[in-house]
Amino acid sequence: MTRFVTKIVTRATPSAAFREASAPVDAGHAALSRLADLSRELGPELSFSIHTRLDPVEDEWRRFQESAECTAFQSFEWLATWQRHIGTRDGVVPVIVVGRFADGKTAFILPLAIETRRPLRRLCWLGQELGDYNAPLLARDFAQRVSSDRFLALWREVLTRLQSDRELRYDWIEFEKMPQTVGVQSNPFINLGVIQNANSAHITQLGNDWETFYRERRSSATRRRDRTKRKHLSEFGEIRFETVADPADLRRTLDTLWEQKKRIFARKGIADIFARPGYREFFADFAINPGSRHLAHVSRVQIGSVCAAANFAIVFGDCYYHVLSSYCDNELTRYGPGTLHLRELLAYAIWRGLRLFDFTIGDERYKSEWSDLRLKLYDYSTGATWRGRIVSVLSTARRWTKRFIKQTPVLWHWVSRLRSAIGPFLQRTLPSAR
Repeated sequence: MTRFVTKIVTRATPSAAFREASAPVDAGHAALSRLADLSRELGPELSFSIHTRLDPVEDEWRRFQESAECTAFQSFEWLATWQRHIGTRDGVVPVIVVGRFADGKTAFILPLAIETRRPLRRLCWLGQELGDYNAPLLARDFAQRVSSDRFLALWREVLTRLQSDRELRYDWIEFEKMPQTVGVQSNPFINLGVIQNANSAHITQLGNDWETFYRERRSSATRRRDRTKRKHLSEFGEIRFETVADPADLRRTLDTLWEQKKRIFARKGIADIFARPGYREFFADFAINPGSRHLAHVSRVQIGSVCAAANFAIVFGDCYYHVLSSYCDNELTRYGPGTLHLRELLAYAIWRGLRLFDFTIGDERYKSEWSDLRLKLYDYSTGATWRGRIVSVLSTARRWTKRFIKQTPVLWHWVSRLRSAIGPFLQRTLPSAR
């Protein structure tokens, strides 16, 4: 295990700053006010340690995430499962930076990683590709105790320490999908030279009663269409919304989700990410493992003997994270089994007493129709070596191009049509749906 300990110490104590103010005696109140301002600006001493394994920081991480501001994608359970099934397979080295205040309390945790993409090495967030939000875990009073300038100074020191260790040296930094805020605080990494991600995220604030919430969010005409479609679906068999808990049933439901998702991807001309090594094992383990299953919610809409729709979600804090969803590709599809499932999930989240329903990353129209909060996401890339700078420039250009296309309706329309035109050729290679 590699472990560094570095301390960032303020160069002027509040008392020294007070002496330097040289305020007249009759201006005591102004001097005291200046002292208070400087005290807040300088804040307490910060220290940090760097760990290349997860187990030494597991206990502190688990305790901290209970009170820290973060998302489900920074939970120890999510990232430890990712590292076990994907990171270790790909040779990823965790870089867990734990910051502490002078009183010993945890100030932040940065779950970072070094990935080798021969011949280059990339510094990124741990589990970055599968994390819809990549961000630090922050103490609830972090923004009050640490200014953005002080955090950036500490961040530069972290990078210096990484580059001084052969195992942790990197060629470029590439951070993706960083939310504008972490809880109610501004994300300190947004102060880097970020660019906006091609996608944003959408969140809805839930109420205390499903029927009231439903009437407020959907017009009478839409509710009438929903009832008509549900009636058509009921003609194929009894409609049941089921939360899945039995391990064997969980595996069967997730297998169905993968197969339904594969067909959706093929129809849209999108590569199947769940064909990648370790991805299916990761989600199955997270849902079944005793150490993480309390955070997972797997459900389905069963119509007769057919699984018409399925989903995988995370329940973390007071939020329901809608991570993956699928629906069948047969005669039921025209009546919207996926839309029916979404309504059931919203009702379920309200029944659980949750405050937020997070649709996570993506700007699909149905998300904006339900949501009242939009969260901007940002990317950051910079080179540390000459080879890394070349990769960083290309990466930034790719991101700018992708965002330009997605934000230009005419271009995005034609790109989507082109992918959809390719999709049927991919779908022909798949076995027929049952």
